[in-house]
Amino acid sequence: MITSIVLIKTSTDRIPEIAEQIAALEGVSEVYSVTGAHDLIAMVRVARHDDLAEVIPGRISKVPGVESTETHIAFRTYSQHDLEAAFAIGLDS
Repeated sequence: MITSIVLIKTSTDRIPEIAEQIAALEGVSEVYSVTGAHDLIAMVRVARHDDLAEVIPGRISKVPGVESTETHIAFRTYSQHDLEAAFAIGLDS
């Protein structure tokens, strides 16, 4: 699974509507409304690198009100949830 983080600038008067439209797109797992230079952050999870082109420029960028995107592809995932699950393997409750 390939994970990418997409930073999105939008029309500020339509952030909730744009976020909902993006969240409904295939390949988008979460959308966050954030502070800072960008308005939204979308988490995109796909099986192949080629699928990123279908989701990001092919779908997200075409949502009315999306002004620009900046994409970061994750090399590795680290999370507290994953660490806890790994340490719990083989332990009886």
